[in-house]
Amino acid sequence: MKIRILGSAAGGGFPQWNCNCRNCAGLRAGTLKAQPRSQSSIAVSTDERHWVVFNTSPDIRAQLEAFPAIQPKQGLRDTGIAAIVFMDSQIDHTTGLLMLREGCPHEIYCTDCVYEDLSSGFPIFTMLKAWNGGINRHPIYTGEPFSIPAIHNLLITPIFLTSKAPPYSPHRNNPQPGDNIGVLLSNQSTGQHLFYAPGLGAIEPHLIPFMQKAHCLLVDGTFWSEDEMALTGVGTKLARTMGHLPQSGDDGMIRALKQFPQARKILIHINNTNPILDEESWQRQVLNDEGIEVAFDGMEITL
Repeated sequence: MKIRILGSAAGGGFPQWNCNCRNCAGLRAGTLKAQPRSQSSIAVSTDERHWVVFNTSPDIRAQLEAFPAIQPKQGLRDTGIAAIVFMDSQIDHTTGLLMLREGCPHEIYCTDCVYEDLSSGFPIFTMLKAWNGGINRHPIYTGEPFSIPAIHNLLITPIFLTSKAPPYSPHRNNPQPGDNIGVLLSNQSTGQHLFYAPGLGAIEPHLIPFMQKAHCLLVDGTFWSEDEMALTGVGTKLARTMGHLPQSGDDGMIRALKQFPQARKILIHINNTNPILDEESWQRQVLNDEGIEVAFDGMEITL
């Protein structure tokens, strides 16, 4: 199983187009040792020809152009994208589907909650009907493993994550079990497992067996601290209020990941304000000392 990090940043990317925080300003000026990052998405394959894409960020076109293995190879029109899985209905995880309209109909796997959001509050599924019917939707349910016909030997188990639906969702104030999911990706030919959860607000008890089984944990790296938005002067919301478990603190991600010594640990979905983007920061050194990696665009993982 090959995992390609198409994008590794949180919404807005890095640098964020309208941000002049220390990280964004330093990257533009060349004074910060860091890499630009596009908005988060991954692609997974078992044969490196057919790929399932998890989320389609607004940066999807550039991400595909930077990834030769997924580009057209047969006939006049072609793609290596066999299917798309939406893990939630957030703008920064779904808008890229509009940029893929020329390839409709796409095989889309998502929960009922996500399907409702993307057919009503943010109706991109409805909008795309004008392009060859738009999408072929396949419902998925938390706790029920499924496979994708073109991706051999890959079993995908959706896992419920506690989270809020987007502001445009009909059930914004009535959270549902399918609003946000993580997934356990199992390579049935090698017995290797990836746990992927870019929007992880807490490591709840029901997640632990899946994370213990994983050989690699690719998890939420959005914020370093609970009050990072306030500390950097760009907002007032707390990390957990936004559905993200910060890295630092006695109950943060670094401490939580210690209970999974069997797994390679990688952070993804990193906000532009997070000091771990600075490769020379003390926060990045803490991660290095803990054996925790920071995902970057183009990174590849083999399981």
